[in-house]
Amino acid sequence: MHNILSPIILSLCLCFSVACTAQTERPAQTPLAPVIEDGKNNRVIMLGLIHSGHLDSETYSLELVEQIIRDINPDYILTEIPPDRLADAAAGFAKTGEVTEDRVKVFPEYREVVFPLTQDMNFKIIPAAGWTRGMADYRRKALRAIRDNPERADDWAAYTTANKQADTAIGARNDDPIFIHTDEYDAITKKGLAPYASLFADDLGQGDWERINAAHYSLIDSALDRHIDEGATFLITYGAGHKYWFLEQLRRRDDIDLINPVEFIRGAQEKTRAEE
Repeated sequence: MHNILSPIILSLCLCFSVACTAQTERPAQTPLAPVIEDGKNNRVIMLGLIHSGHLDSETYSLELVEQIIRDINPDYILTEIPPDRLADAAAGFAKTGEVTEDRVKVFPEYREVVFPLTQDMNFKIIPAAGWTRGMADYRRKALRAIRDNPERADDWAAYTTANKQADTAIGARNDDPIFIHTDEYDAITKKGLAPYASLFADDLGQGDWERINAAHYSLIDSALDRHIDEGATFLITYGAGHKYWFLEQLRRRDDIDLINPVEFIRGAQEKTRAEE
């Protein structure tokens, strides 16, 4: 079982940014055709990912992630990549067929799925991570200082206890893509992160939980604003721990149709099982 905070910590420490547009036609077998029609609400799908957990998971594998994306057939993929990392990652992939940019390659969903899919799908990658290396370094040092400070022992205990309780509540469902996209999962995650968000906010500066999510979401929000009323399909790919925070903001918009990915996940599961 992976710790509920592990994908969150990874995304906090290793975020990067990338934007790329494939030039080839959409594959004929893709079931969901592009919409792109002025005056229509954009469709927005929030897909919670488990980062390195995809490499070992039998229930939420990279193969499943690929099939989900193919079935959704997005016009834009909003990624957990900082805007200053995309050009290098895209250039490297165009040259060698591999993602070698240091911050991008640590996320297998981008390295092994999203970038390769640009070769036969027609979507644009939009960088939507507000994280920087400086913020990551500052946050890492601040957390270490809290952990090692006897006067903060109660705060650290509250943080680790909430984390363990969330892990217990999720249990063996930690890589179940259907469960990950439920209100129950979001409620458990939010409760598990509450002490982290409240007790450490003054210590972590711009990297605290609320501020960093606000920085991420501002990039998502701006992208949706830039393409308002296109009738396009936007797929948000982010660590599952961030999902509840983003959904709370997205539900406030009245110019999008927010779609749960569960039916796409079920359809992708059937297809990947049939291929085994």
